[in-house]
Amino acid sequence: MRKDVAAMSPTPLPPEPGLTPDELVARAEALVPALVERQAETEKRTYYAEDTHKLFTDSGFYRILVPRRYGGYEFGLDTFMRVAMTLARGCPSTGWMFCLGAGHALIAATIFDESAQHELFRDGNFICPLVIGPGGTAERTAEGEWLLNGTWSYGSGAPYATHFAGIAIASGAQGNAPHPVLFVAPRDRWTRLDDWGNLLGLRGSGSHSVTFDNATIPDHFVIESDLNSIDVTSGTPGLALHGNPQYSAAPLSAMCIEGASLAVGMAQGALDAYADLMRTKTTLGPIVVPRLEDPDFQRWYGQAAGQIAAAEAATLGAIRKWDEACAQGPFTPDKDLRIALVCREAAELAWRAVDDIIFPTAGTSSAVRAGERIERVWRDMSTGHSHVGFAVVLTTVVARGLAQIELAA
Repeated sequence: MRKDVAAMSPTPLPPEPGLTPDELVARAEALVPALVERQAETEKRTYYAEDTHKLFTDSGFYRILVPRRYGGYEFGLDTFMRVAMTLARGCPSTGWMFCLGAGHALIAATIFDESAQHELFRDGNFICPLVIGPGGTAERTAEGEWLLNGTWSYGSGAPYATHFAGIAIASGAQGNAPHPVLFVAPRDRWTRLDDWGNLLGLRGSGSHSVTFDNATIPDHFVIESDLNSIDVTSGTPGLALHGNPQYSAAPLSAMCIEGASLAVGMAQGALDAYADLMRTKTTLGPIVVPRLEDPDFQRWYGQAAGQIAAAEAATLGAIRKWDEACAQGPFTPDKDLRIALVCREAAELAWRAVDDIIFPTAGTSSAVRAGERIERVWRDMSTGHSHVGFAVVLTTVVARGLAQIELAA
């Protein structure tokens, strides 16, 4: 670690030193109606608008997890996820793009050393898509830097990103086999491709590909490990630097909390739309009555509301367990995997409420017609449900990993 950064500058104050977590969440809640109205244009653009981005910046959303010593608010993971969940309730694509861009300040502030963090967080706002699948190569140069080449797909948050993080395969040297490395690169080192918007859902999530062409980054922006192999049980650079236990966690569970929070927020948005239909639509017959008075619609609403509330409770419980694991330390692999699996179940429960109850009972004019709110939420949640992290990693790899740890002789 370079030792010359500590004396470079005094700790800056965030733009609003007295801002509270509840005020941040209230700001997100105030934006929900506008986000609902702008869903179609967000999909057409493939990312949320510049004025929305400015609102998020001015509201302090991008600084929620940034350490205080760099001008951030250093609020807890619960505050960030409450904001992300609320934004996803208004517009799933917007919530997804925000969360998977700004949320990785937590990981960067945990695993990178002081010399890297001083550069990464120098502007206070931090937006950094993170792609965990290898998309290219990294080669150490004679000058001690790293040369990056390749294209990384699904860089959610790329349109307004200040950085990009990913996994590259480093060529073997001195008899070593090729191996994965985790890197982070500033915005001026990569190009965003115009290749998003053609999927079933999350068309406005800004999940564009990012490409590197002989781009160089300094050595302290690279960790020679894949993300989930980083050992945090003996402490982390972030914990030593900031003294805050939230910067001591393994990355997997925090990323899964992101997914569960987004799924719950999306499902809450679908339930909002379903409630509007109950207030404004009637049954088809044989006795036509307002849906609000119909026993079947009352039952369907209640079942969906209960499942979504349970999913939210599970997600908030996972966050509490995450906080406890950070505070108690060390943040061991079994804790990481168990929290991740709770998040998997929460996201599944939210999806089932939409797919099994809300979508099939809303009616074809409200659930199937393009542009309707429930139709869009269903598409977005379906796409999120097919995400490789949810459909493959959590369902198989993580579940097996927890069993292997807890049942080991």
